[in-house]
Amino acid sequence: MPHKTFLAFILPSIVAMLLFIALPIVSVAVQSLFVEHQKVLLTVETCQPLGGCSTETRVDSEASAKLRAEQPLGQFNGLGTYFNRAHLAFDEIGEILRVNSGLGDVAARIYDLPFYRALAFTLAYTFIVTPLAMLLGFVIALAVNIVPALLKGPVIFFSLLPMIITPLIGSLILFWMINSEGIIGATLQAVFNDPTLSLKASPVLTWATLFVYGVWTNAPFSFVVFYAGLQTVPGDTLESAMIDGASRWERIRYVVMPHLAPLATFVALVQLMDNFRVFEPIVGFSAQANATSLSFSIFNDLRNQNAQLYGSAGATSLLTIAGVVVLLMPVLIRTWREHAHKS
Repeated sequence: MPHKTFLAFILPSIVAMLLFIALPIVSVAVQSLFVEHQKVLLTVETCQPLGGCSTETRVDSEASAKLRAEQPLGQFNGLGTYFNRAHLAFDEIGEILRVNSGLGDVAARIYDLPFYRALAFTLAYTFIVTPLAMLLGFVIALAVNIVPALLKGPVIFFSLLPMIITPLIGSLILFWMINSEGIIGATLQAVFNDPTLSLKASPVLTWATLFVYGVWTNAPFSFVVFYAGLQTVPGDTLESAMIDGASRWERIRYVVMPHLAPLATFVALVQLMDNFRVFEPIVGFSAQANATSLSFSIFNDLRNQNAQLYGSAGATSLLTIAGVVVLLMPVLIRTWREHAHKS
């Protein structure tokens, strides 16, 4: 293909990526270097006509507005936001390591820091939900592939139901179901004969509920991709394996799974990125007391009642992007090496 034709073909994509991906990331990176202006306080003395004076401290709205107009991005803070207690907390971690000697105590103290608490749940959600959702999607694809044609339509519909429902609505529905008056919550209380039993009562139960919900909502994507891949498995190879006496499990292991390996890499990449940005389940379950994520931390900064913390949200956003890159790097390097070896 001529270079001019190739450039004309990819130019719209490049422009779109610059406008909607690169420039917003640069904007967020710049904003993360600034913090919000401190409120300008004004002390006012009020005297009564019959005597007696009192002083009152107020916010000088005019001076604060003038300061924001002169420096709309805020006060320059450099990388200070990345290192403060709400993010990487280098000083706090250094103090924890200096004072505490036990590994469990150090881990508990670091977990109390907001960024690392959010990071812990984000990583746990990503590394537990992703493989389980892929496995469940693969099992559903195998099952759908062998059911009679008459039943395939309804089975596929119910398998795709979690994907059809909006994630936030789905989490709200499950939240109501596990409530003490919901069908799941009331059933568990009856089974264990414990009227105080609640899946929202502890961090462990909350995390387990969120993981189950994550697997339920992510499995349909894996199912769709794997089911499409199953239609491309060479029939001659499967027949040869059957003639050689291979069992169904052996055909799946030695024929189907190697054939679907590239698709599995693709599914893993997509779901790692998606699960690392977990947000809707935490909002839908109102689980922020027991489980919080990096994306929820960004949301929390932007909905701050006193002042929207754009710098803090920007720093967390870039740290989230860096985390996604670190997670994807081993898979991308392995894929690149396999492609280079084949070529």
